[in-house]
Amino acid sequence: MGVNCFMSCAKRLKLNKSACEHKMVKQICTHSGSFHADEALAVYMLRLLPEFADANVVRSRTPEDWEKSDVVVDVSGKYDGQKFFDHHQREFMETFNDDFKTKLSSAGLVYKHFGREIIKSILSDVSLSDQDLQSLYLKGYKQFIESLDANDNGISKYDVDELNVKPRFSDTNITIPGVISGFNPAWNGDSSAAKYDEQFFKASDFIGTIFVRLIVGYGKSWLPAKTLVCAAVNSRFSVDKSGKIILLEQFCPWKEHLFDVEKELDLKGQIEFVLFEDSSGSWRISTVPVAANSFKFRK
Repeated sequence: MGVNCFMSCAKRLKLNKSACEHKMVKQICTHSGSFHADEALAVYMLRLLPEFADANVVRSRTPEDWEKSDVVVDVSGKYDGQKFFDHHQREFMETFNDDFKTKLSSAGLVYKHFGREIIKSILSDVSLSDQDLQSLYLKGYKQFIESLDANDNGISKYDVDELNVKPRFSDTNITIPGVISGFNPAWNGDSSAAKYDEQFFKASDFIGTIFVRLIVGYGKSWLPAKTLVCAAVNSRFSVDKSGKIILLEQFCPWKEHLFDVEKELDLKGQIEFVLFEDSSGSWRISTVPVAANSFKFRK
């Protein structure tokens, strides 16, 4: 009888543990029906976080499903920075920070609150200082997420409309939002909820893979190049007493970084020449342009 009691208790404990583990599975909710690039990426980014890696994803416009979920994206008409991340309410005017004017979409909202943790998850094999992490966080928003925010909110890339600039061609179908839109089922095809869900996850994987590849590139290529440029600027007086010449320990893309490093160190416009050894073993000297993409030079 004692053995039976022990086995019965153990069975109950196992069942309770299983039920508890099942209950602890997180749930992400976004809206059903047609989808856009912003929520496709937002859901993917959330699932890059360890706590949401195995999360269930529900696509629903039903308030009961929102309440049952741990995070609600691009639906509900609510934004609190904790559970609800929607941007469709009339009074919503949130931006990434005071340096940006672009109103956030669900992608921007998720990135604003979880971006640093998402980057650390993607670059788990890279040692990042707090400064490095902040640089990547801002870079990821400025070079990728902001354009999705603008597109979803109908914000033009250009400040002036009165010039009436007309495009020479249409690039709608080769932009990422355009490609994501194409994942939606055809109006005269299978438009069942199951088909929409199937296509949503394909779209989410597509844009998420592009985003991850971009962050990996920034973390493993762009950031090390900045480190080399920063070291060269800091040791400039050992190259020439004027401090106007820097020597790169090895060649790397340096132009963008040089302008950033000068700004950070309050040295704007001071470096005039860059010395480096090319892949053939020959030494080269490059003049510094007045701007990163300019053909005019400081000296």
